[in-house]
Amino acid sequence: MSENSRKLDGLPEVWGGMEGTVNRVGDRYLDQMKRSGHWERIEDLDLIAALGIKALRYPVLWEHIAPRGPHRADWTWPDARLARLRQLGVRPIVGLVHHGSGPRHTSLVDPAFPFELAQYARAVAERYPWVEDYTPVNEPLTTGRFSGLYGHWYPHGKDYPTFARTMIVQCRAIVEAMRAIREVNSNARLIQTEDMGRTYSTPHLAYQAEFENHRRWLSLDLLCGRIDRQHPLWPHLLSWGVSEQELGWFLDNPMPPDVVGINYYITSDRLLDERMEHYPAWSHGGNDRDRYADVHVAGVWKDAISGHRDVLSWAWERYHLPVAFTEVHLGCTREDQLRWLGEAWDAVCSLRQEGVDVRALTVWSLLGAYDWNTLVTAERGFYEPGVFDMRSPRPRPTALAWMTHSLATRGTFEHPVLASPGWWRRDERPEVNFAASLHGDSPVPYKTFVPTPRPGSEAPRPLLITGATGTLGRAFARLCTTRGIAFRLLSRQDMDIASPESVERALERFQPWAVINAAGYVRVDDAEADAERCFRENALGPEVLATACEAHGVRLVTFSSDLVFGGEQSSAYLESSHVQPLNQYGRSKVEAERRVLERMPDALVVRTGAFFGPWDQHNFVTIALGALARGERFAAVDDAVVSPTYVPDLVHTCLDLLLDETSGVLHLTNVGEVTWAELARQAATLVGLDPRRVEGRPLASFGWAAARPRYSALASERAQLMPPLTKALERYLEEDEIKPMQRTAGGGRTACAVCGGNADEGHGDGRCGLHRERGDGGVAAGG
Repeated sequence: MSENSRKLDGLPEVWGGMEGTVNRVGDRYLDQMKRSGHWERIEDLDLIAALGIKALRYPVLWEHIAPRGPHRADWTWPDARLARLRQLGVRPIVGLVHHGSGPRHTSLVDPAFPFELAQYARAVAERYPWVEDYTPVNEPLTTGRFSGLYGHWYPHGKDYPTFARTMIVQCRAIVEAMRAIREVNSNARLIQTEDMGRTYSTPHLAYQAEFENHRRWLSLDLLCGRIDRQHPLWPHLLSWGVSEQELGWFLDNPMPPDVVGINYYITSDRLLDERMEHYPAWSHGGNDRDRYADVHVAGVWKDAISGHRDVLSWAWERYHLPVAFTEVHLGCTREDQLRWLGEAWDAVCSLRQEGVDVRALTVWSLLGAYDWNTLVTAERGFYEPGVFDMRSPRPRPTALAWMTHSLATRGTFEHPVLASPGWWRRDERPEVNFAASLHGDSPVPYKTFVPTPRPGSEAPRPLLITGATGTLGRAFARLCTTRGIAFRLLSRQDMDIASPESVERALERFQPWAVINAAGYVRVDDAEADAERCFRENALGPEVLATACEAHGVRLVTFSSDLVFGGEQSSAYLESSHVQPLNQYGRSKVEAERRVLERMPDALVVRTGAFFGPWDQHNFVTIALGALARGERFAAVDDAVVSPTYVPDLVHTCLDLLLDETSGVLHLTNVGEVTWAELARQAATLVGLDPRRVEGRPLASFGWAAARPRYSALASERAQLMPPLTKALERYLEEDEIKPMQRTAGGGRTACAVCGGNADEGHGDGRCGLHRERGDGGVAAGG
C-alpha cells in the first residue's frame, strides 16, 4: 500500500445493481429488463429499497428512451422510476449504454456515436438535474471484445482493428457524455465500470499473458490519459489503425473516474495453455503465433483465482482513485452465492481498514440474469437468480436478500454455510462407488461430511438428513457433499423421528441449523393393510420433528406427495387445490401437512412425486431402459398422468429454498406431464431404443391394492423452479452412473415394472412373483 495511505473510518456502502444489458445480435436486441419483467413493475423498487442499500446502478438506456434522438425521447418510464427512487432515498447511478451499441442507425465503430450519446446524456442531465452519479458506458473493454474481437455482438467484428475502433469510440463517448452532463450539473460523478481479472499461462505463452494483462487496463488507461509512447499498448494500437492524433486526444482530454468500478467474476481470471488436448474444444483458440486453450483458472486450479482483495488492490495502486466493486455476482448454488459475496465483503472491509479508499460493494443482478452462460447471444431461457428470484408471480427474496440487508444495515452476516469455503477454494472431492453401495457393499454412501472450514472459522453446524437408506436421503447426502454443506445422514437407529425423546437427543447432540426429513413409509399398497405404521412414519414423525425444530429454532423441510389428490381434475393441481386422497398413503401425507404447519408455520412442505434419477437402479426410467435394451417388452401404465421429478433437480432446488427460508406448501416437479408409458417411450427415443416395445396398460390391470388417481400432475402458483422434463431426461441420460443390470429374462418377455425380471411369471399385474409378494411396484408403475 502507498505510504500516505490512511485508515478510513466506517464501512463501505452497499450498493445494488440491475442487470440492464440491451445488446444487439444481428438485427435483434436482447433486453434483460424486459425479460425479468422489471420494465412493467415499478413496485420492484420498493423491494430493492427495503434491502437498505444506499445506491442503485439503474439503466436509463439510450436504446430504450431516445432511439430516434433526444428531441423524440419518451421519458415516461424513467420519470416514474427515478422519482420513486428519490422518494425511497436510494441514490441512482444512471447507466446510459449497457453492453449496447446504441440505436439501430449507429454502432460502436461509428465516429458519430460519441457525440450522439453526449446529446442524449445532456438531455438526461437536464431532465434529472438532481442525479449526480453516471456510468455512460458500462464495461467498454468487455463490450469491445465481444463486439469487435470475438464477433458475439453487433457489429460482430473479429479482428483487432475493429476491437481497437470500438474502444476508441466507447471511451471518447464516455468523455463527451460526462462533459455534456457536467455542463448541466458540475457535481456529476463518473462511476466507471470495467471487468477485471488476471491472465495466467504456461511459460511458453507468457508473452500472450503479459499482453492480455496490459490490455485489461485499456479503457481505464485511456480515460486517465496514461497511454503515451511509453505505454506497452501504444505500438499495438497504432498497428490496429488507431492514429497518434486519436491517442493524443485522450492525453489532452483525460476523464479520470470519480470511482473506479471493478466487476470481478469467477471467470475473470484466465489460463492459457498450449496443451489443448487437456481442454474442451470450445476453449481452443490462439493468435498468429500459437494455438492454445483459454479457460477460466477456477475450473482448473483450486484456490488459484486472484481474489477480490488483489483485484481491488491493483486498481488502487495503479490509479490512486476511489475504488468500488460495481458488480458482485456468482451464478451458482445458493450457498456459494453467499460465500462469493462474503469474500467480496471481507475484502472491501479489510482494504478500507488499511487505508484504501474503497467506497462500496455492489450486489449485482438483483433480479437475476438471463443467458449469460452463452454470453447473451440468443434467448435460450437460462436464468440465474440473484437477490430476488423472478420465477414467481412477484420477485421472491433469496438468501442473498437477507445477506444484503444485513450487510447494508449492520455490516455483518452470519450463516453456518459461510463457515465452509466456496467450491473455488475447496480440495475435497469425495469419490464413492455408488454402484457398490447400492448392491449392499456399503449401505450408506455418505454418513457424515464436514468440509474443511475457512481459515479462522470453527467447524460448521451440520444439516441433519433423515432417511439414510432411501433414494432421497442418499441424494441429499451426495449433493450436500458436492456443495460443501456439512451434514449428518441419520438412520432410524440414529434418530427415530416418531419418538420425541429420540429427536430431542439428536438435536442436542448434533446442534443442526436445519433438518431435511427424507424418511417415511413409501409402500403405497402395503399401507392399505398397515395404516397404523404408515401414519406413524408419515404423519406422527414429521409432527414430532416440527414440534422439536420449532422449539430449537431449527428450520425444517419435509416431503408430501402428489397422491394427496384424487384425480378429479384435468389440469395440473396447484398448492391451493382441494386435497382428496384415494388411499391410506395419501391420507397420511395430508395429515402430515396439516400437523407440520400447525406446529411449525415456517416449515417447508414439498409436494412432489414420480421420482427418477441417475444414482439408483430401482427407478422407473432405469428399469424401463434396461428391459428395452435387452429386447424385452416393458409394461407401464398408460391411463394415469403424472409429473415426473428428476431427483438431482429436486434436491438442488430444496437446498436453495432451505437457504432462502421458504415456508408453506410448495409443488416441485419438472415441468411437463406424461403417462408412465409415455415417459418410458420418451426415454427410449432419446437413447435410440425402440419405443414400440413399451406396452401401455390400463391402471386397473395392475391389480394394486391401493387406488391411484388417474391424474395427479402438479404445477405451482408460487414458483416454477424446476427445468422442463425433456431437459431433465437428457441430463439423466448424461449423468446415469449405474448401467441397467443385465437380466436373465428372455427376449420378448414382459419385464417386471420393478426389477426388470420376467413379469410373465407373476400374476398379470406387471410385476414378477417376488416383487408382487413384497408389495413393491409403486415406484415403477406410477404409485
